[in-house]
Amino acid sequence: MAGTRSSARQAANAAASSSPASSQSQSTANKDGAAGAKRKGGPTTSPKAKRGRKGAKKEQATLEDTLPNQATEDESKDTEMKEQNEAPPNQTPEDESKDVAMKDESKAPSSESHDQTSAQENPNGTLKPEDPATANGKGSKQENLDTASGEPDQAAQAEAKQNGTEEAKPSTGGDAVEESSKREESTPSSILEKGIIYFFFRGRVGINEPSDVNDIARSYIILRPLPHGAKLGDGPIADAGHNRMLALPKKVLPASPKDRFMNFVEKTNVTMEEIKDSLSSSDYMTKTAGSRHTPAAAPIGEGVYAITSTGRETHLAYILTIPSEVNEVQEGVGLKQRGSFVTSAKNPETAAPGGASLPKGAEYPKEILDEFRGRGWMPLEPKLLDYENTQFLLIGHNDGALDKATVPQPEDAKQNKDEPKAEMEKLEHEDDVRVEHLKGDDSVFEDLGLSSKEYPKLQTTW
Repeated sequence: MAGTRSSARQAANAAASSSPASSQSQSTANKDGAAGAKRKGGPTTSPKAKRGRKGAKKEQATLEDTLPNQATEDESKDTEMKEQNEAPPNQTPEDESKDVAMKDESKAPSSESHDQTSAQENPNGTLKPEDPATANGKGSKQENLDTASGEPDQAAQAEAKQNGTEEAKPSTGGDAVEESSKREESTPSSILEKGIIYFFFRGRVGINEPSDVNDIARSYIILRPLPHGAKLGDGPIADAGHNRMLALPKKVLPASPKDRFMNFVEKTNVTMEEIKDSLSSSDYMTKTAGSRHTPAAAPIGEGVYAITSTGRETHLAYILTIPSEVNEVQEGVGLKQRGSFVTSAKNPETAAPGGASLPKGAEYPKEILDEFRGRGWMPLEPKLLDYENTQFLLIGHNDGALDKATVPQPEDAKQNKDEPKAEMEKLEHEDDVRVEHLKGDDSVFEDLGLSSKEYPKLQTTW
């Protein structure tokens, strides 16, 4: 009996000594579980849709927090003749010749006579998804590692993908950008690229606030491509270094099929810091006029875009998120709430219509030049925008521009893909919610890493 009691006593003591460690382990497990649950619940907030706030007049803000600065200037012809040799340090003779060369494109080919072949989806035109093994997303099923091997739980991943419950994980695009295999599967192949788009214009030298289109020196489009299967959550979009700056020498966007405006890629595969330098203000001295001031570029719109293929043509389509309703400034430069343009890229080895060529053309590799097959034009594919000095036409539509750019393709319908227009509307709604959770119109500046104090406010009236 004494031996039995001693054994029981020893067992009780052993259990008591191990209890704190067991309790601590259980507490740690509960905390980890709670962290994972919080991560999953984060991006599921769904405020009112944009159309529901149409009546509410939100305060117009600047796009300064999201865009970069450059001191490129375009002066009136008289000023250019007087100060040809007195341009500021950041403006070269090549920059001046670009404007002159791009002014005459009246003989550009029509959108129906290009003899274009079907544009194929470009894997290089979108951001490369982040490796799940290096993604920093706690609580994600992608990070359930086998304790013995340190490898992902492949069975759990496969089951989640099959059931459609795989959790979206942050990508290299930033906190607001999430990659989803389900979204990847539903996005139609006719969307060659999608992303965030910004519109800017810069006033002429000495004109900080343009009073009409004639006061504009040049307009710009900033493209920030997203992964094909990306969705947008809360927060600003981090800089992935794959940004493009497109220059519009005509200053306005084409409004009808008669308008065929030549544009070019000014910067590509650059950081937002480099774009910021390009859009910033500058001051310089001239012999004839003394001190001159080039104003910073002002934002006039932000939204989502898609480069789409409808077979023989490609299109640049967009839906504006900011401002919620277009006003006289947006209308003055040809921006609509929803719009699109037929796009066509110029072969740098052929002469441009009316001599509208840049001093130096795009330097394409042989495999891209071969795709032109000796023709002067081909449908604009995203990979062509990854080369500086790529020249491309934007051709206007009359009515139903977005519908013409998002015609569903038979191969996507067979695979039960979403329609291109539906995917764009889904992305725009996510962007609208994201903007509301940030700073409204000022979210443009936050996205681009700019200070709203250094750039003009979002302009909607002259």
